[in-house]
Amino acid sequence: MEVFLSNVWIATRQVLILYVMVAVGFLCDKTGLFTEKTARLTNNLLFYVITTAVIVKSFATTPFTPETAKQLLLASLCAVGTHVLGILLTLPLYRKGRPHDVIYKYACIYGNFGYMALPLAQALLGNEGVLYCSMGVLVFQVFCFTHGIHLMDKKEEKTKFSIKKILLNPGVIGILLGLPFFVTGLKMPDFLLEPVSGIASMNTPLAMILLGTYMSNCGMKGLLSDKNNYFVTLIKNIVVPLIMLVILKTTGIVTGTLLVSTLIQASAPVANNTVMFSAQYGHDTGVATKTVTFSTFASVLTMPCIIALARL
Repeated sequence: MEVFLSNVWIATRQVLILYVMVAVGFLCDKTGLFTEKTARLTNNLLFYVITTAVIVKSFATTPFTPETAKQLLLASLCAVGTHVLGILLTLPLYRKGRPHDVIYKYACIYGNFGYMALPLAQALLGNEGVLYCSMGVLVFQVFCFTHGIHLMDKKEEKTKFSIKKILLNPGVIGILLGLPFFVTGLKMPDFLLEPVSGIASMNTPLAMILLGTYMSNCGMKGLLSDKNNYFVTLIKNIVVPLIMLVILKTTGIVTGTLLVSTLIQASAPVANNTVMFSAQYGHDTGVATKTVTFSTFASVLTMPCIIALARL
């Protein structure tokens, strides 16, 4: 019990540090210093440039070993398993076609891998955790731009899957740029590594500040009274990671840092792009924003507990 509580405190402390940055973003929006409108314009910088730099740095500074390569493959399979589990769990839950069911279904499946899991892994686990979570970001993007679009598109004639969108994302680009250094053992020149490292260091604070501006504009009315928010959060923040934890602990497939990084991703709150996809495909963005916000606030309590269990 003492070990568990110690692990909870370690994870809680790191999550709280992230939420101090979220609070900065919240206050910046309320004071007009850095508003949600500006944050959305900054989103592409974070998504395409900074996240890519984080992944490139991880691969470029990690020595290649057969064991590391095996762990990366396992990290990818664990991320696939997390998404498949979410899809299977939601199949019987949202079959009546009620208003906003598509939003809730998407929210139960897709977690905040890039803006919450990756920074937390970076803070708790260091370079190795980022490396494993990078594979999760890649898997997330593939699922997001295939199954995710298929789920969210309301048109009778579904939008064709875009190979371009699957390939041109931070996960793929970062791995393609960093993989040659990882595999060959070549050292990235300092005149490249230093700027890449500097850009990568912006990931955690900027991601959290942007999240704070989004939360500032969600509107608290109805946030706590909507039972759908509680149910989605139960599935996404608790049920999915607990099932993954039981499976991985029972089988012993993964251990150590890889196990913790997998559970960080599995326990991540609802993905921010739930709002963006809702806007893109004509769903209620207000409902989507409140779902994301409720799940994210709840993650202050749920993520430390899941991470602590993974560390036992």
